[in-house]
Amino acid sequence: MGLVGAPWAWAQPPAPQDETWTDERRRRDVPVRIRWPAESLQGPSDGRPVILFSHGLGGTRDGGAVWGEAWAAAGFIVIHLQHAGSDLAAVRAVTSSFADPSALRRASGPQQLLARLQDVGFALDELGRRRRGGTGRWAAVRPEAVGMSGHSFGAYTTLGMAGQAYPGFGSMSEPRLAAFIAFSPSLPAVGDGQRAFEHIERPMLCVTGTRDGDVAGTGATPQRRIAVFDALPAGHKAQLVLQDADHMSFAGQTGRAVEILPREAITRTLQPRHHELVARITTDWWLAQLLGDERGRASLAAPAGLAEADRWRTG
Repeated sequence: MGLVGAPWAWAQPPAPQDETWTDERRRRDVPVRIRWPAESLQGPSDGRPVILFSHGLGGTRDGGAVWGEAWAAAGFIVIHLQHAGSDLAAVRAVTSSFADPSALRRASGPQQLLARLQDVGFALDELGRRRRGGTGRWAAVRPEAVGMSGHSFGAYTTLGMAGQAYPGFGSMSEPRLAAFIAFSPSLPAVGDGQRAFEHIERPMLCVTGTRDGDVAGTGATPQRRIAVFDALPAGHKAQLVLQDADHMSFAGQTGRAVEILPREAITRTLQPRHHELVARITTDWWLAQLLGDERGRASLAAPAGLAEADRWRTG
């Protein structure tokens, strides 16, 4: 992809590894896809950082493949989570079309969000257990350098783990996560965004586009997605808004997987460039936030390759 900013040489990572992790306490399976960096990469001497990715409603652990490949090529361990109850099988159980907002809402309620948040907590527990076991590549995990990311419903999951508060529930901030990327986030459907996000104090990058509209009938317009940046507390936030990028531009997939919703021809034409930009900028974000890499910080000061109508903000 021609990415820049990594503190070590690029190399082709090995094929991803699929596993199913079982949370015995909840009697719940969590399918995962693990992307290991290439063995030839010379990473940090004190361990490799880890990035978790949470798919959108109706997704699977295939979600975020474009981003995961870029991050693994930069030396990160990437773990894609699949959430039963809001994954593809769950959506297929209630509707035959992603153009059915009422059915999609039934698979994306508060209970499913809570299950997703608990999946992330369990994955962090499992990550720690494997690292403490000191066997194989898991011994190289850097526990204080773990990032969380997700698309759409996965962005809700990401914001929740960062500390978003909910009416009648409060906050579920996860202290083991150091930085975040929310792809296609949105303001809360109910309540004030600034109040909901007031406890999110760790670095948060929001990624959206001018055609990133509503999918499940929750009122998540492009304007409400863009407004997340302003609602977040100042000090450790950034936002990338890409002109003519739509909701599926940020799923991190290609081919039939991104054609489940109607799309404009301009969006399809721009998708390769949008993917390259997002992969490069998010890689620099992780390098800067999880490793303190100065080249990553310098690249984020004025990201290269943005079109005139694209927008990059920090604050």
